[in-house]
Amino acid sequence: MNYFSRRDWLKASTYFTVAGLASMNAVKASTIAKTPALTKEEIAAIEAAMGKKGNYNEGQAVHTTPLPRNDLKVTVKGEPVPIPFGFGGWASIKKTVDGKSAVLMSDTVLLEEEVNPLISAAHANGLEIGAIHNHFFYEQPRIFYMHMHGMGTPEELAKKFAATIKDAKISPANQPAPSSPTVTGKELFDLPALDAIVKYPGTVNGPTYKYTVGRDDLKVMAMGAEMTAAIGLNSWASFAGNKDNAHVAGDIAMLEEEVNAVIKVLRSNNLEVVALHNHMFGENPRIIFLHYYGRGPSTTLAKGFREALDVLGKSVKGTHSTH
Repeated sequence: MNYFSRRDWLKASTYFTVAGLASMNAVKASTIAKTPALTKEEIAAIEAAMGKKGNYNEGQAVHTTPLPRNDLKVTVKGEPVPIPFGFGGWASIKKTVDGKSAVLMSDTVLLEEEVNPLISAAHANGLEIGAIHNHFFYEQPRIFYMHMHGMGTPEELAKKFAATIKDAKISPANQPAPSSPTVTGKELFDLPALDAIVKYPGTVNGPTYKYTVGRDDLKVMAMGAEMTAAIGLNSWASFAGNKDNAHVAGDIAMLEEEVNAVIKVLRSNNLEVVALHNHMFGENPRIIFLHYYGRGPSTTLAKGFREALDVLGKSVKGTHSTH
């Protein structure tokens, strides 16, 4: 099988842009196609290269390797917070809709001094940097998040990523085992009350409770692959603390024209806007990500997240959204 590189895809994208209407029809056709599944052999090759078993989402044809920073002790506003609260990275691989290539997307959790060595390692191994930014205020030590991406076969991408991180703390080989929590999010929060507000089920992850919500109202393409929740196109809210005195941190995935309406809703709910930025390149339509943080009763914080979700998918006429 001949696999496309990102350079090949960018050349093709430039051609189609010039082609005008033909481009629009091509994009529409590509979004209808079903992403080919990763084979058992490809998943095994990914996990062998990564040195860690990951998770395969069959519905979205995405394999994800979690990359938590279990070596760190993090505080927010001087209070210890668990690593699952928002200090776990990941690397995901899926095929392009035409099956001619695969795409890797990732988010890595780094200390300041780790950022530039990893940039150099990524470039040396044929990966590209998509974004570098904060996700939090008030955290100690200071944390940055770097998104890397690339194209190739699934095995090639896993090998490139593994080679990139082999000397870094984020490598599974360099991470300590996570400590077992004495109490979990199930005991710390009133899960039915939160689910009733958010209108989605969440996931218990150690002492945290997290919601992950995709943009099923959109068809977003990048490098020939459909961006879905499992590969990073999602809004999320993570709760730490307890039901009466909680931290919330999260991310909202938005079209450009949704940004300020979401900001207004978050601020009206006393949630702090922490960052506003891209996570990827070349996606169509363009997606902007907003990170937020808040303190208070968990149900009050959940209400703010739900109201932000309610803004999405209700853009004015003329947007890129597909309903």
